[in-house]
Order: sequence, then C-alpha cells, then structure tokens
Amino acid sequence: MSAADAALDARIPLACCLGMLAVGVNGTAIMAALPTMRADLSLDAEAVTWAVNSYLLASAACIILGGRASDWVGARRVALAGLILFGAASAVIALATGPATLLTGRAAQGLGAAFAVPATLACIGQAADPSRRSAALSAWAGALMLGFSLGPLVGGAATHLLGWRSVFVCTALALAAAAIALSTARAEAPPAAPRPSHLDAAGFALLATLMVSAVLALNGLPRAGQAPLHVAVPLAAAAAASALFVGMERRAADPFVDLAGIRRSPLFLRAAAIGAVAMFCILSTLLYFNIDAQGEAGLGLTPVGAGLMLLPLSVGLFALSRLAPRVVRRLGPAGALSGALVVVALACGAIAAAAYLRSEAILAVGLFLFGAGLAVPYATAPHLALAALPPEAAGQSAGLINACTFLGGSFGVTGGAILYPLAGLSGVLGLVAAAALAGAALARSLPRTADEGP
Repeated sequence: MSAADAALDARIPLACCLGMLAVGVNGTAIMAALPTMRADLSLDAEAVTWAVNSYLLASAACIILGGRASDWVGARRVALAGLILFGAASAVIALATGPATLLTGRAAQGLGAAFAVPATLACIGQAADPSRRSAALSAWAGALMLGFSLGPLVGGAATHLLGWRSVFVCTALALAAAAIALSTARAEAPPAAPRPSHLDAAGFALLATLMVSAVLALNGLPRAGQAPLHVAVPLAAAAAASALFVGMERRAADPFVDLAGIRRSPLFLRAAAIGAVAMFCILSTLLYFNIDAQGEAGLGLTPVGAGLMLLPLSVGLFALSRLAPRVVRRLGPAGALSGALVVVALACGAIAAAAYLRSEAILAVGLFLFGAGLAVPYATAPHLALAALPPEAAGQSAGLINACTFLGGSFGVTGGAILYPLAGLSGVLGLVAAAALAGAALARSLPRTADEGP
C-alpha cells in the first residue's frame, strides 16, 4: 500500500471515532438540556419521556438490521448513511418549534444510531491493520464512552451559554465532518458476505418486536404497581416474539441472525454480556449522579457544575481506553477484565462514601477509578466478540454486540429508577457494584492469555 493510500485509510478510524464521540455526547447532553427544552417547546411530562424513549425504541428496532446491512452492502457505506441521518436529524431538532418536530427528530436520530454504531464498529475493525486492530477498536469504544461521560458537561455548558439548540447544531456539524472524512477515504473492499436473494423480513420484524417490547417492559417496571399492564403486555409480546423468532430462524435457509453460529461461540456470548454490564454501569451512574448532584437534597449544583464534577471519570475513561490493549496483553482478557470490574465495584463504594461525607477529594478519586475500571471491559469486549465470529459476519456481530449493550443500559436506567426513590444514589451505586462484580465473575471464564484463541 502506498503512503497516500495509508493516509487515506487513516481517515476511516478517525471518522468513526469522531462520529461515535458526537453520538455519545448527544446521548447524554440531552439530559442536561431537557429541562430548558421542556419550557421552550411546551412539552408535557409524556412528551419529555418520549424525547428519550423515541430514540431508544428506534435504535432497538433496527440496530441488528444496521449490522446485517454492513455485511451485505459494505460497512463504510452503511456507516456513512447512519452518520448523515443522525446529523440531519440533529439539525431538525435544532429547528424544532414543538413536540411533533422534536419527537420526529429523536426517532430519526435513533434510526441513524442503529446504522452508524454497528457499522462504524465493523468498519474500523475491517479497515485497521491487523497489528493495530485492537488499538483501533479500543479507540472506537473510548470515543463513545468519552462522549457519554462528557455529554452532561457539554449539554449543561452549551445550554447555559448558547441555548439548548446549540447542542444539536454542534452534533450536526461534528457528524458532517465525520461523514466527509469517511466519504473521502480509500474505497473499501467488497462486502464480506454475499447479499441475500431476499431479506428475511419476518425475522427482522420479530426481532424488532422483541427488542422494542423488551424496552417498553423495562420502562414500565418503575410503575408496575400502578400500571401492571404496562409491563405485562410488552413482556408477553417479547416472549411470544422470542419464541417465534427462534423457531423461524432455525428453519430459515438464510436467517436474519445466525443463531447456530452464535451458540457455537461461547466467547462471543460472554464478551457481549460483559459489554452489556459496562453499559449498565455507565448509564445508570451518569443519569442518577446528575439527578442527585443537581437536586436540592444533593449537592445543589447547576448542570455545568455537575458536569465539571464528572471530569475525573472522563479522564480515567479516556486514559485507560487507550491503554486497554496493553493491559490485556500483560494480564490476559480474564485477568484484565475481571480486575477492572472489581475496581468499578470498589469505586462505587468510594463515590457513595464521598456523597455521604460531601468530600470532593474522595469523589474525584472514586470517579477516576470508576472511569478507569470501566474503560477496560468497554474497550476490550467488542474486540473479543468480533474476533469470536467469522469476518464475513462482522456487521451482524457488531449489531448484536450493540444490541446487548443497549439492553444493558436500559436495565441499568430501569434498575436505578426503581432504587433511587427508595435508597437514593447509594442504592443505585450498590446496584452498579453488584452488576460489576457479576461481570467480574463472568470475565473469569474468558481466555487467560491475550494469544489464546476463541
């Protein structure tokens, strides 16, 4: 490969990481902007809820399709389409004058994320030189997680200084830059998997029903006592869709998801589960830390102040995501991931103690350790999962990985919604610590050395 080609190739990981940084920032920045948006757009309580849920539901319904499309038509093309759609939807939200436009834009953002997230993961894995693939995948995961952690600060500062619309204008501009960089990169190789003669539409519909129903059931859990049907109905729909999907995919000549291949790879399942644990921990902690820090009974901080308090978490997350490949090579996947998740559990105790004692020094140490501990599994799990399945299934694998992390985040937010009114931030952190320890136990079954195959 010529030096010019190599330079062009370098645009692919750069564009993918920039895109995921923007998506991650947007995902949590809206939490800080929503109170102002509610007043400006005359949103009622239901509209505020759907400003979050419309994004989640669109992502849940289509994220596996986004991964499969990467195998059929090429990961770079699908990533480009997803980034453009997410950026355009962000511009629509920035121009919103009422609830209808806002919710339409949020649903379109969710659809864009469903294609961009798995496709950029597959794209960066395919484009990177084999000797640098682990570092490239770690950078992708680190960019997404850095965006999640910086989002509250960016959203709070932008809303306070420039208005909430600036959050979505900046998102649109960043994604436009990522799309331009990706579109000018050297043409990719042909798709790894042949395009099927027909789309398994029934499989897609059943899987989308399963994912959406699962999210609706999770969202209904905090109010299960008052509205049990909000849990029972989607839970029954999820169970029925799951049974029909498994039966249909086993008989299909060209299934939407290769269940047989996944069952033959326990490493994929374990790595995807650990990725879900990491998302469970980060989303629940970020959301309820911000709620507590900005509440009158908590620290009483402004959105900007709460975001600044989270900077140690961002530093730990970014620094260790870059070092994660070295840590894994030295300790092996089992030792590195299990040890990192134990650090997360210990950090939860430090954060809870700091909140009780009102100690900013202990809080900074706890948040740094929390970010550093989470960086290792979040940066490593996608690489382990992708390596466990054939290269021609990279898009499907990426879609499944992100579906698992998405559901993990939903479980974390729902669990926090149940515990926070009962036990406050310490209760949420106890739940996060328990999840981290469960992930650490699961990680012990991973390969003991970095060179050990799947």
